[in-house]
Amino acid sequence: MSELGDFLKSKRAAIAPESVGLPAVGNPRRVRGLRREEVAQLAVMSVDHYTRLEQGRVTTASDSVLNGIATALRLTDAERTYLRILAQPPTRSRNTGGQAEGGTTVGPLVWHLLDAMRDIPAIVMDPRGDIVAWNPLAAALYFDFAELPPRERNMIRMLFLEPRVRGMHRNWEEVAAVSVARMRMSVGLMPGDRRMAELVSELLERDADFRRWWGGHEVLATDTFRKSFDHPVAGWLLLDWQALSVAADPDLTMIVFTAPPGSPTADSLRMLASWAAG
Repeated sequence: MSELGDFLKSKRAAIAPESVGLPAVGNPRRVRGLRREEVAQLAVMSVDHYTRLEQGRVTTASDSVLNGIATALRLTDAERTYLRILAQPPTRSRNTGGQAEGGTTVGPLVWHLLDAMRDIPAIVMDPRGDIVAWNPLAAALYFDFAELPPRERNMIRMLFLEPRVRGMHRNWEEVAAVSVARMRMSVGLMPGDRRMAELVSELLERDADFRRWWGGHEVLATDTFRKSFDHPVAGWLLLDWQALSVAADPDLTMIVFTAPPGSPTADSLRMLASWAAG
């Protein structure tokens, strides 16, 4: 079955028939959630067309069909976007030519910005989540990413497979679940990307938590989040994580960690910056 089919099957299984006005009793149900014919009925389309989509015998669909399916399955805005990505894939995937180890070039403007952000941890990532640049305070918050081979400097890989990163998050399960949901959106935007496919395969093979969340087919497009850290030097930190587009290179994203002015975490960040500078 295709990723589109897996996604549709997962979402219809999550809907109770009575929640969409269908009887909860009657003929015994062999499947959890909605049947294919019920989704087709709610989406105002033929059962055959919907079945072929879910079985991967058809891999594209019109806007009207997708809108009908999205409404029938009560998809969120992020899930609607993901459905459209799967059924109407981008004509050109971003940076899918295969990245050499450490091969992403970060321009001088980005380096100057990182250097100027002395009091804010900042990390630059490519579309796969590979970390390609960072400032000293980000290294103080995590560790010097240069300690890892380039192919292991991936944020979600470290979140699951690097004990230092996994152990420092007080709200690890929440962070990890959101990260997997964001990763699924990224995978949809990069069809055929070998490096991304290898990363997903490695995580599926090596981590049961990742397998569980990946199998849930949750999708998020959030660019803000709150992380709770237990830092060996600065202690407890409650940081707001934001993903910012890099104007100089649309394929790069800058992750910054901030705290409200005057908060205990803001004071701890200043202390950490002094410790890192010393």
